[in-house]
Amino acid sequence: MKIHIENFRLEPLTEGHFIHPKLARYRQDGEERSWEILEAHDSVAVLIWHREWERFLFVRQFRPAVYAHGGDGMTVELCAGLVDKDLPLERIAAEEVEEECGFRVDPSSLERVTSFFTSVGFAGSRQTLYYAEVEESMRIGPGGGIEGEQIEVIAMSPEESRRLMTDDGIARTPGLLYALCWWFREYSP
Repeated sequence: MKIHIENFRLEPLTEGHFIHPKLARYRQDGEERSWEILEAHDSVAVLIWHREWERFLFVRQFRPAVYAHGGDGMTVELCAGLVDKDLPLERIAAEEVEEECGFRVDPSSLERVTSFFTSVGFAGSRQTLYYAEVEESMRIGPGGGIEGEQIEVIAMSPEESRRLMTDDGIARTPGLLYALCWWFREYSP
């Protein structure tokens, strides 16, 4: 996927839809302190294994925050989404698999791997990681996201994924790296 970015700029955020800047004030060991934080939604992420292709399904998309740090802003990530609905986490994860990758999975078939905190220095949101296996009979559409999202679904073999884990030339997320380490420990011969 090739995108063209123009007139990129950073501006102060006074009212956010998904994050809210805050100043935490507290006393630690008798000393007054403060720390800038972002209130942000928790999230779910899914490591998807396509049984017939013997490939992982990842998503590739543009991330403005990565672009602001240099490079093209494109990332390789797990299928993921915000926990912004009052639904069971497994259901939110299954909806993300459908929207982003085009496969219908039963929420009860998702294997919960673990949860962990992300961006602990400024946000501290919790991400819950799941594992799902899909096959073509479960495909209901092309994926690609909703509402203007431009998500490319990419398939990678285990060998390609091992190389991805250490390729500093590709922007990838800690959740993706952890999920692959878990899979290679649990499923790889």
